[in-house]
Amino acid sequence: MIFGLLDALRTIIVRYTHKIVKSIFCAFLVLALANLTLADDTSFRGVKVLDVSGKETTASLTFNDNQKAILVRPVKGNSLSAPYGEIDKCSYQYTRKHRIKTGFIVAAMGAVPVGLVLMFTTSKVHWLEVDYHEQNARKNFVLRMDKRSYPQILEAIKAHTGIEPEVEGNVDKRWK
Repeated sequence: MIFGLLDALRTIIVRYTHKIVKSIFCAFLVLALANLTLADDTSFRGVKVLDVSGKETTASLTFNDNQKAILVRPVKGNSLSAPYGEIDKCSYQYTRKHRIKTGFIVAAMGAVPVGLVLMFTTSKVHWLEVDYHEQNARKNFVLRMDKRSYPQILEAIKAHTGIEPEVEGNVDKRWK
């Protein structure tokens, strides 16, 4: 009787331990393969690209080392591609603007003290301009970067293209 219980317990332990080890191994294998296939690309979401009329469109920014190009894929519109070898310059700057419109809306909704405080605060907008040439034609695109991802984007430019982004204006170099 005792030997039967011990044998059943051993079978349960081996079976479930084998299942757990098998599951962990499969998960590890999937992650390892994903890293191998995605190692060539560095992507950023939450950027906005400006079109010809100056309208912002949400896009994704990808540094593709297989194609050796920066790819910008807007949600609406045509994709942009700037090969690493044809990039002339990348420049970064930020602008500040007062939140007067937002503060006025909040104050009008009944939160007057909060609205007044918002009117006197400023927000920063981070911009990246990439100048490149295609045959003999000079081209560029302008991206509005997310405040949390702009340092990583600037580092990715340096790492993938070998071009140091120029810092324009009165900008502190926190991202370096």
